[in-house]
Amino acid sequence: MHALFHNALHIALSYKTKQFFFILIKLSIVVGAFYFIYNKLANNSGLHFSEFIATLKENNVFSLKSITFLLFLSTFNWFLEILKWQKLTSFIKNITFYHALKQSLSSLTASLLTPNRIGEYGAKAIYFTKQYRKRILLLNLIGNVMQMAVTVIFGAIGLFLFTRYYPIEINTYRVTKLLVIILTVLGLLLFVIKQKRYTIKGFSVEKLKQFIKALPLNISVFTFMISVLRYFVFSFQFYFLLQIFAVELNYIDAMVIITSMYLLASVIPSVFILDVVVKGSVAVYLFSFAEVNEIIILCIITIMWLFNFVLPSLLGSYYVLNFNFEKQK
Repeated sequence: MHALFHNALHIALSYKTKQFFFILIKLSIVVGAFYFIYNKLANNSGLHFSEFIATLKENNVFSLKSITFLLFLSTFNWFLEILKWQKLTSFIKNITFYHALKQSLSSLTASLLTPNRIGEYGAKAIYFTKQYRKRILLLNLIGNVMQMAVTVIFGAIGLFLFTRYYPIEINTYRVTKLLVIILTVLGLLLFVIKQKRYTIKGFSVEKLKQFIKALPLNISVFTFMISVLRYFVFSFQFYFLLQIFAVELNYIDAMVIITSMYLLASVIPSVFILDVVVKGSVAVYLFSFAEVNEIIILCIITIMWLFNFVLPSLLGSYYVLNFNFEKQK
């Protein structure tokens, strides 16, 4: 009897300990995200917070009409992302729009502090039972690759036109060296892919190819089309902000620079919280060719970051804190 009581007490304590550590992890994610957001706004060497607020007031960005439309575009952007995730997961398990929303926003909060949003993969997978997790990782990868493909397609067109519009001095030797490195890496990747014994996240390359082939065409097409639509929404949001700041650029000229900016910013690895710094540096350089004020561009990048990442991640922190691992299982 004493032994049974002792075992029961041990199980209860170990359960309580697990619960305590799980709560600690959830709080760490949320507190860490809040701190980094605050730190980015308060200690931005390129754009002081007081200067940011003064520029917004000067350009009447705080008008109800502007804020409402910016919120609408950000909401629509995330609505499309959630819809895309719901469609992708339907390949293995049907989930409601609300569950897709919860998974998308909480994974954004969890990924805020990780390089290139790596944390998003694990955060989404934890919402599913063990049998689904590897496939959820792959579906998330497919969704991100589709979005990246859209960025590369439009970015390549934009960058080609940008080099035609603006006089950029290109170092032929450096470009050739870069192309040789890229071709070498691609060659190695092709070699690795042909090795059937090679695995990615526990999947052999052969199984990975079979998984992608098994994905229904309607899901692939839907995911790609939603990715295109999302790209146009946040690109237009950037253009709308240029108009608010009275930047004299027509839509086509602005899009040439915006698409080039998204392409170049995407290929530079960065911690997601520093994404705003990377995009800011690239944007300032590219828009300098169109003689757009540096402060205006840094303000626009910061506003885009606040509306499209900070606000959703604050909402996502609610779902992170309320996540129950036992209930989820």
